[in-house]
Amino acid sequence: MIQEKYLEMSLFEKQAYEQGYEWIAGIDEVGRGPLAGPVVAAAVILPKDEPILGLNDSKQLSEKKRELLYDQIQQKALAIGIGIIDEKKIDEVNIYEASKLAMIQAVEKLAIRPNYLLIDAMTLDLPIQQEKLIKGDARSVSIAAASIIAKVYRDDLMKKYDELYPGYGFGHNAGYGTKEHLQGLATQGITPIHRRSFAPIKNYLS
Repeated sequence: MIQEKYLEMSLFEKQAYEQGYEWIAGIDEVGRGPLAGPVVAAAVILPKDEPILGLNDSKQLSEKKRELLYDQIQQKALAIGIGIIDEKKIDEVNIYEASKLAMIQAVEKLAIRPNYLLIDAMTLDLPIQQEKLIKGDARSVSIAAASIIAKVYRDDLMKKYDELYPGYGFGHNAGYGTKEHLQGLATQGITPIHRRSFAPIKNYLS
């Protein structure tokens, strides 16, 4: 079953290999919706014939499973790039553009230059052959791997912010607008990592 799922999610990679592309990078971002913290993207080039079974959209995996897969991807991937765009830039350019910038940064940080990109629901302004896949993190092993890397990396970052700015629940809500987070905003106000262009943060500025 897991093997079948892996094969099914390798079809886009397989097609690209058959067209002569050798370095295929999957790209995904995490952190579009939170009220605080950066948007983080990852680009991952997986080995052609060393499957990492169990890869899936990071949102569909338990934290424990994500971390196990994160370690396997770190060990087996041919290259991993991470892009981080902070809240100030998000406020400046908007979250959609910031997500693109994070993805481009992730691609540029790869140790191997990819010649084919599989991207979750985006097109990037890069001179590299690319394919945009809606819900790509559940359809392509490379994008799924990128979604896991980005998610675990960002969650770890938000846990560190939780120590710096306690009282908002960043350690477990990752900056999303949970009840605890909104309560923290009401009693403690905004922190330097809050996105000022996002409602309800805007309300605390006026």
